[in-house]
Amino acid sequence: MGKLTLTTFVTLDGVMQAPGGPQEDPSEGFTYGGWQVPLLDDEGGACVTEIFDRARAFLLGRRTYEIFAGYWPAHEDPADPIAHRLNTLPKYVASTTLQDPAWGPVTVLDGELQAEVTRVKDALDGELQVWGSGQLAQYLLARDLIDEFCLFVHPVFLGKGRRLFPTGGLPTACDLVASHITSGGTAVLTYRPSGRATFGSFPD
Repeated sequence: MGKLTLTTFVTLDGVMQAPGGPQEDPSEGFTYGGWQVPLLDDEGGACVTEIFDRARAFLLGRRTYEIFAGYWPAHEDPADPIAHRLNTLPKYVASTTLQDPAWGPVTVLDGELQAEVTRVKDALDGELQVWGSGQLAQYLLARDLIDEFCLFVHPVFLGKGRRLFPTGGLPTACDLVASHITSGGTAVLTYRPSGRATFGSFPD
């Protein structure tokens, strides 16, 4: 049985929108695209590579699939674990509107998503990885489908933009699995959901 993991780049205030460039996702008037780029460092890059090394397939939202499809096919390099895995491993895209996707190997999941994701994960030996894919990530988190998630928390806050954990999400407790702080100040935090959050009060 496989494991469904989510990796997301976020700001200190939880914004995940358009880390890679101004045109990546300007929806809802977002003008801070590319916020991650000045904060990249070699240690963070090594952490990303290590995560990609574990991938056996990818689960992506339509927008992230199209962003990746517009870049990675032109950068194929067998010596690059990120490019080579993205270009050659199976990709599953959650979409009811994507027609004839050209960047393969690819399967469009356009049926009952929770059942289809579970079927794909259970048939996989290794990690089914979600990168970015904000709406998809929120859907999966709301249904307890994520087995483990890794947050790259960058030392910047923006005040607006789409956040990974929206208002109204499920209160969820997590165990910290691994942590690393890069020299540039990015916290790489890996968590495993452990059930519903619990609550209490201080003694009188």
